[in-house]
Amino acid sequence: MLIDTFGRVATDLRVSLSDRCNLRCTYCMPEEGLQWLAKPDLLTDDEIVRLIRIAVTRLGIEEVRFTGGEPLLRPGLVGIVEQVAALAPRPGMSLTTNGIGLRRTARALKDAGLDRVNVSLDTLRPDVFTTLTRRDRHRDVLSGLEAARAAGLTPVKVNAVLMPGLNDDEAPDLLAWGMEMGYELRFIEQMPLDAQHGWKRDGMITAGTILESLRTRFTLTPEPDGARGSAPAERWIVDGGPARVGVIASVTRPFCRACDRTRLTADGQVRTCLFATEETDLRAALRSGAADEEIARLWQAAMRGKKAGSGLDDPSFLQPGRPMSAIGG
Repeated sequence: MLIDTFGRVATDLRVSLSDRCNLRCTYCMPEEGLQWLAKPDLLTDDEIVRLIRIAVTRLGIEEVRFTGGEPLLRPGLVGIVEQVAALAPRPGMSLTTNGIGLRRTARALKDAGLDRVNVSLDTLRPDVFTTLTRRDRHRDVLSGLEAARAAGLTPVKVNAVLMPGLNDDEAPDLLAWGMEMGYELRFIEQMPLDAQHGWKRDGMITAGTILESLRTRFTLTPEPDGARGSAPAERWIVDGGPARVGVIASVTRPFCRACDRTRLTADGQVRTCLFATEETDLRAALRSGAADEEIARLWQAAMRGKKAGSGLDDPSFLQPGRPMSAIGG
């Protein structure tokens, strides 16, 4: 079991498969990209599967989320999913992606055992997409979403970040489009995860502003108490249902008390929080011949060091660690 000193038990593992990405989103990384991890520093496919197996069979992990960077850039992704699906007990598996490669991989991922996907799409306007991501790939994301739905990777969730002066007027349109297409929208407050440290608290679009915008067109009813559980998104029933919309308010409404997540970076470091500055090196243990029991103990020790909160509720917070691409969202 992965339990911290505040009694929280981690049952959800986020696994970053790559620090690389084929977009250059303005809130994530600079236009020229980053200094990527060298290949020898990355976990191999077999090392990733072994760590997930330890987490599932020895430490109580029930859900595995593959992230990046962009996880679809990992050549061995389908094989990793297939091997994790064969574990007993079998964990639930999902993928967070920018959607660009989904059109060609959605069916193979479903056949390998993936359950569902979260796709990032911040705008319905191709020109705004190009401005936000510095790439002209809007049509590819839309076709990837369609392929995921057709393959049965459902519910398909769409993650949107609203940025001042670019797409901050699009919340109602995104929700209406999502309802029409059968996708579940989740709006995410911009977080301080950019490598260039350009995030400013007073410039972000807050959950309150997002909900105010949505209510200009829709009736939102909070889900019943207890329905959220440990999920990061607060959800509302839209116009009486069955559609739902979620808001992840990491900055203005932190949900740390219910956190059930642990994270594995692309280079084999355990992070107990997306915003943590401390890491525990499992890659070195793997490559020095450590037994599963020793690796499990290292992971448990890391979990005991988890802090009570992320620190995002502190107005002076600025993320000093590695960018999101190296850690996994």
